Amino acid sequence: MTEHTFNSHITGTLQNTPTRGQKGLIPYIMAGDPDLDTTVELAVAMAEAGADVLELGVPFSDPVADGPTIQAAGQRALAAGAKLPGILEAVRQIRRRSHIPLVLMTYYNPVYRYGPEKFVLDAVAAGAGGMIVPDLPPEESDLLLRAADNHGLDLIPLITPNTPTRRLKIIAGRARGFVYCVSVTGVTGERRQIAANLSAFTAAVREHTVLPVAVGFGISRPEQAAQTAQYCDAVVVGSALVKTVAERGNTPDLVPSVARQVGELKKALAGREVKQVVTAL
Repeated sequence: MTEHTFNSHITGTLQNTPTRGQKGLIPYIMAGDPDLDTTVELAVAMAEAGADVLELGVPFSDPVADGPTIQAAGQRALAAGAKLPGILEAVRQIRRRSHIPLVLMTYYNPVYRYGPEKFVLDAVAAGAGGMIVPDLPPEESDLLLRAADNHGLDLIPLITPNTPTRRLKIIAGRARGFVYCVSVTGVTGERRQIAANLSAFTAAVREHTVLPVAVGFGISRPEQAAQTAQYCDAVVVGSALVKTVAERGNTPDLVPSVARQVGELKKALAGREVKQVVTAL
C-alpha cells in the first residue's frame, strides 16, 4: 500500500475532543434493532446527547467477535428484515439530520457478497466515514483497503492484547480513522472490571501510530469509561446500550433511555481527571 495521509472526519473529531477538556465517546448500536426507523432516531438522539462518533453494527448470522447481547440484537435485526441496502438508507437519513461521523461494523461476508468496491462507494455516498471488519486479517485486506482509500472511507483495525509487536506494527501502519484496541481477549460484553494492563497495551500501540487510540469491549458504566479513558483517546460502549434497546423494545421510552445513558457516559469522560478517550462494547 502507498503512504496514507490522515485527514479523515473521524480522526479530526477524535483529535479535537481534548481541546474541549473531554475524551471521545463512540457508542455502538445494532442497525435494525428493533427496526431501521428507530435506528435513525437513536443515532440522532445519541449525537445530541454527546456521542463523538457512532458505530452501527451490520447484522450477520455468524458474528464471531460478538458476545450474547450483540448476537441477540443481530438476530432481532435480521428477523425484522434489516439488510445492507436498508441500513445504508438509514445511514443516509442519519446524515441528513446529524454531522456525527458514522462507522459501520460488519463482517466480511456481507461486504464480499455485496461487492467490496460497490459497498465502499455506496457507504460513502450514504454518508458513512469508516468501517470495521473484525474477521478480515491484514494479509487479505488489500482489495478493501485500496477501495476505501480511493473513496475516502476509513478502514479501522482491531488490535488485541495478544497481538505480537511485529504484527501490531503492520496493523497500525494500515490503520485509518483510529486504532481500536480490544481491552480483553474474547468477545464483546459487559464486564465487572476493566483490564489491568491497559496502560502498557495502549502505550505499545502508540509507539506505532499517530492516530487516536480507542478502547472497547467490556466498558459499560460511566465510572469504567472514566477509568479507561486515562489510557486512550476514545471509549466505545456497545453491549450496555444494546441491552437497553432489548429491555425497552420499541416503546416511547427507548430513545430517551439510550440518550440518557450516552449523556451519563459523556459526562464521565469530561472530568478533569480524564486524560484520554475510550470505546465500550
